[in-house]
Amino acid sequence: MQLTILDRVDRVADGVVSLVLRGAAGELEPWEPGAHIDLALPNWLTRQYSLCGDPADRERYRIAVRHDPLSRGGSEYVHLFLRQGRPLEVSEPRNNFPLLPAPEYLFLAGGIGITPILPMLRAATRAGAAARLVYAGRSAATMPFTDELRSSYGDRVTVLAEDEHGRPDLAALAAGLSPRALVYCCGPAPMLAAAEAAFPAGRLHIERFRPTPRTFPPNTAFEVVCARSGRTVPVSPEESMLDALTYAGLPVASGCREGVCGSCELTVLDGEPEHRDDIGAPAGRMYACVSRARSPRLVVDL
Repeated sequence: MQLTILDRVDRVADGVVSLVLRGAAGELEPWEPGAHIDLALPNWLTRQYSLCGDPADRERYRIAVRHDPLSRGGSEYVHLFLRQGRPLEVSEPRNNFPLLPAPEYLFLAGGIGITPILPMLRAATRAGAAARLVYAGRSAATMPFTDELRSSYGDRVTVLAEDEHGRPDLAALAAGLSPRALVYCCGPAPMLAAAEAAFPAGRLHIERFRPTPRTFPPNTAFEVVCARSGRTVPVSPEESMLDALTYAGLPVASGCREGVCGSCELTVLDGEPEHRDDIGAPAGRMYACVSRARSPRLVVDL
């Protein structure tokens, strides 16, 4: 974890604040567009937020937090209680949504989904790529960073407030898509589903804030052999692998507990995981919060 100081709190839209976190001991860990951090809150909750500042600024991170009316305690605490000058611990950046090289890009953002897209647009334009952003939201007042985007990128950016212009026509955007372009999309689930229906799967990259509803086989019991600790931990059908390890005194870092953030990644040395995450675990890795085992035993590097 890295210690930061909350340098600024700015209201950037209705129900959205921007937090600028300054490294308490100088430079922070580097990051690339699409990365996110875990923010450890003083109320013992940890939440994940996309970095939306400039990767070239090694002294500060910027994130933005929308106040969710159904908050589980994270966004509510940020909006009601966090104040300038507060020390806050954050993780090193992780990137499950990397920007791949391409000569052209179409960026699609919905609401707070602008946060990972904003540094992508900056990086693409700095690299000389042809880049366009279509940014949608419920209303102009609820959409953060619109002034910043317009002043920096001009007609590269199309802002569509749904109460004035309706939803973006993704089918028309797909019909006019250059064969050299990649599409990056982040936003609410209906927007992601529409993008998946409109654009070729091989050229579309999306980031989800919530897991896709899916059906899995019934949970079965298995054992986790922790190679470095020399411990074997049983996992019952009623508990997650993450919880079983925690209860056994072998805690694993965690954040979302929904298979979308990647903070609980473990290296698998033997056995066959049953992957239930939404971000696509790399070969030889798994996410302990949601994934389980197809084999009776898993050996992990823990």
